[in-house]
Amino acid sequence: MMGQAPPALALLMSRFLYAVVVLAFVLTHAGSLLAQSAKAKPASDLAASGRKAVELAKTGHCTDALPILKKSSSHITDKDLQRDVGFAGVRCAIFVNQPDAAIDFLRSLNREFPNDPDVLYLAVHTYSDLSTRASAQLASTAPNSYQALELNAEALEVQGKWDEAAKVYDHILKENPNLPGIHYRLGRVLVSKPDFGPETAEQAKLEFEKELQIDPSNAGAEYVLGELAKHKEQWDEAIQHFSQAAKLDASFGDAFLGWGGSLVSLKKFADAIAPLETAVRLEPENPAAHYLLAIAYARTGRKEEGDRQFAIQRQLTQKGAAGEDNSQPQTNPN
Repeated sequence: MMGQAPPALALLMSRFLYAVVVLAFVLTHAGSLLAQSAKAKPASDLAASGRKAVELAKTGHCTDALPILKKSSSHITDKDLQRDVGFAGVRCAIFVNQPDAAIDFLRSLNREFPNDPDVLYLAVHTYSDLSTRASAQLASTAPNSYQALELNAEALEVQGKWDEAAKVYDHILKENPNLPGIHYRLGRVLVSKPDFGPETAEQAKLEFEKELQIDPSNAGAEYVLGELAKHKEQWDEAIQHFSQAAKLDASFGDAFLGWGGSLVSLKKFADAIAPLETAVRLEPENPAAHYLLAIAYARTGRKEEGDRQFAIQRQLTQKGAAGEDNSQPQTNPN
């Protein structure tokens, strides 16, 4: 019949068309296939590069090693190599003075190895080193700034040199009378002195009050004013300051504890429950919070809840006593 190709020719045309279709498919998807192939290779290549970079770092070639460590760190799946790259990255970044890179490597290590003692040890020393470097830079670039003076005063506080620290804070205030935080720090120095007494307490109170005039949001100043009032058994004033500190900082467990404890001292047990429940939630390991909440529960007829809190308080107290005993040197009874 006319219009029909012979069987052999039809078969040949069919094979030709199939080959064309296959070729078109390959050409169409060649880019993605090559891209997938390219993606598959770098994983092994980056692992090899990472090992090489770790060796470079070990031999002191941090300038050459660091760019490779940065590039390979996020693509390596082998845990041991991840760890080695992270450690080498932190050390090299510190060596070449790239603090941001050091912190990036530390974040990665903390994410992948959150409870590794070596990682935690490295983090302590890294942040300490970065802090020291920043302090030195501040001292060299702006030695007379209030920031540098404040840092010096804080260092004196750590050493227990209270009078020297107070002099520095006084000097800062002469130059910057409305600077937030300085009256608070000066008051903190006063309450920390070993000769703390009624006269010093009044001086400290004035400093905390001055701080709140400058910065009404300072929860720490409100809290210490509460403690000073509590020490003098001025419970209404203590409640005012503790409750304000708690309102300023919803995570301030000690403020809620002082607030509730002061209400217990006034025998306002029902009012004490809410702040003490918050204190227990924020500080579950604090036996004083459980003890005061137990009293508030018991005095408002909630005996079972009170007994439960008393039991927790006893357990925590015993646990603390056992910890203190274990920290003491053991002697041979024989």
